[in-house]
Amino acid sequence: MNKNLDYKYIDREKSWLAFNARVLQEASDENVPLLDRLRFLGIFSNNLDEFFRVRFAAIRRLSLSGISGEKVLMGISANQLVKDITEIVIEQQTESLRILKIIEDKLQAQNILIIDESQITSEQENFIKDFFIQKVSPALVTIILNDLAEFPVLKDTLGYLAVKLVMKPEPKVLGVVKPKKEIRYAVIEIPKSINRFVVLPSEDEKQYVILIDDVIRHNLSSLFNIFDYESISAHMIKITRDAQLDIDSDMSKSMLEKIATSVKDRRIGEPVRFVYDQSIGKDTLKFFLTNMGIDASDSIIPGGRYHNRRDFMDFPNLGRFDLLYEPKIPLPVEGLSLDGSILNKIAKKDYLINAPYQSFSYIIKFLREAALDPHVTAIKITLYRLAKNSQVISSLINAAKNGKKVTVQIELQARFDEASNISYAEQMQTEGIELIFGIKGLKVHSKICLVERIQNGKLVRYGIISTGNFNEATAKVYTDVTLFTSHQQILKDVSKIFEFFNVNYRVHRYKHLIVSPHYTRSKINKLIEREISNAENGKTAFIKLKLNSLTDVQLIDKLYDASNAGVIIQLQIRGICSLIPGVKGMSSNIEAISIVDNYLEHARIYIFGNDNDPEVFISSADFMTRNVDGRVEVTCPIYDERIKNELIDIFNIGWKGNVKSRLHSDKLDNKYRIRGKNPVFRAQQEMYNYYLNRLDVLTEKL
Repeated sequence: MNKNLDYKYIDREKSWLAFNARVLQEASDENVPLLDRLRFLGIFSNNLDEFFRVRFAAIRRLSLSGISGEKVLMGISANQLVKDITEIVIEQQTESLRILKIIEDKLQAQNILIIDESQITSEQENFIKDFFIQKVSPALVTIILNDLAEFPVLKDTLGYLAVKLVMKPEPKVLGVVKPKKEIRYAVIEIPKSINRFVVLPSEDEKQYVILIDDVIRHNLSSLFNIFDYESISAHMIKITRDAQLDIDSDMSKSMLEKIATSVKDRRIGEPVRFVYDQSIGKDTLKFFLTNMGIDASDSIIPGGRYHNRRDFMDFPNLGRFDLLYEPKIPLPVEGLSLDGSILNKIAKKDYLINAPYQSFSYIIKFLREAALDPHVTAIKITLYRLAKNSQVISSLINAAKNGKKVTVQIELQARFDEASNISYAEQMQTEGIELIFGIKGLKVHSKICLVERIQNGKLVRYGIISTGNFNEATAKVYTDVTLFTSHQQILKDVSKIFEFFNVNYRVHRYKHLIVSPHYTRSKINKLIEREISNAENGKTAFIKLKLNSLTDVQLIDKLYDASNAGVIIQLQIRGICSLIPGVKGMSSNIEAISIVDNYLEHARIYIFGNDNDPEVFISSADFMTRNVDGRVEVTCPIYDERIKNELIDIFNIGWKGNVKSRLHSDKLDNKYRIRGKNPVFRAQQEMYNYYLNRLDVLTEKL
């Protein structure tokens, strides 16, 4: 190890902000279709909201705790980190506004105009007025603030218009000094129940869109017509609150009650960020900051006219599909038809699904068949994040109605999905499904499903082990791999995990699966140590990891040791990477890239060289301390040679990427991989072509 280095790790928060900067790069990339560039701006904004609600909130708590000199992790104090983050975010916000202006100009060249209330034509006037009366006005919450005994709590999921009314003075009375003009303040909650973007009637082959914020601004006079004012203005503000859940320790309450109460308490969480339209008057800004109890210790960020730009993820397509990525139809899995019995197919051999390149429908088919099969006696599944109107839930309810014993471990503390999961839990309870609400101190993040079937008087198991949630909505945009198997020894281990959920004081031993929090760290260490030993003995030694995040210091140190021993290490880390690659004497044999493209890279794949007989695993776990030591995670070995080779191909295709691949470095500068004379290789497109070619080969054989 190079002892002259001042530091060995990249701060995780700054690394995360660098990841979000890569999302912003997609918004600025002229090769990305225009409407998709808007979508990336929305993703950037949504990511930033969640960052402030969780990670920034935790750092702020530490900075206010009285131990501000305490080092957070990577040699930075909490106080300094709060300042650094705020500076980075202000810079990124400024960049995002610049990018938005460029996109708007390019949309205008395509005859798509995003207008404000000052640009409304006389033809549009009647449409907007009617739209406001019929749709907007009934949904508005408008509060006059001056005379309230207590300032209202502003929600952190919404945008608001801060309104200032300068009242007309009372008529001057002879001999009396002219009174000072009265100022009234109000706040308007921008409704979430209406799409933020209002499509106006086309004119002269031009398409017009106006934000609902500006529809409200245009109608301020009708909203406040009972007041005798001489001027009125409205500027957007937005607050972000601490979203950490403080779980009640009352033993008399169920976990369902505790989480539900804690989620409700989020609405009054401490403010951690206040974003405002920088053209707002100083007196108006001061009024809101003072009354909301926001001071210099909070992150106060000047912005543009519009906030909550996450809504750009739902910008209307206006029928302009030429300004969007061409949709890719999910491909079938060779040999695994959606017709006939999927259980019979799995009984003969394992199958792998790589969504969204291949269809998520196989998972729904698996559950629906199990629900109807008279030989199936039980279904067990872990659920973390679910789609709205989840087909997974309806399949499980269907199974319960058919007399199957259905057991669901549902994670009530899945960040920002708590309310949805509580609702689904109550629905399943009503239908007689047995629910398990987790383990004290541990989130259940594994993605496993077990079906028990009686065949010839014997219990036979079928199962699913995945890197992604059982969520048909995110499966359209998240890349994840899912194993279908009837390997009885592996599935016996899966069965033990469900036993652990019920009796968690007993730690099971697993013959095949690697399970957090008990075994992942030690097993990964052993796998790395074997590569070190192979390298030291002149054998082929390599490690290939595809992860969302790499932050665990002990595992990073182990990878540094492996690099120094001569192990070749390739890392595809989509998000946070605290490891510093390519440093002489520390990590010279490590390369690390991040792919950010149309799909969100989400699969976790581990490949260990094992002297040219690679061991391959899929996992729900990133190399983060919380995944290794603080959650129930499942890592599954791949024994089927076809699937093992397919997973190696998946990694290698990603590694060859030279279009959307950025290099991880301690500079956090997101430099693109240098293509040189190599032909363009866009990994996600090539991944789709890989499966398309396999189907073509199969067709030729038939």
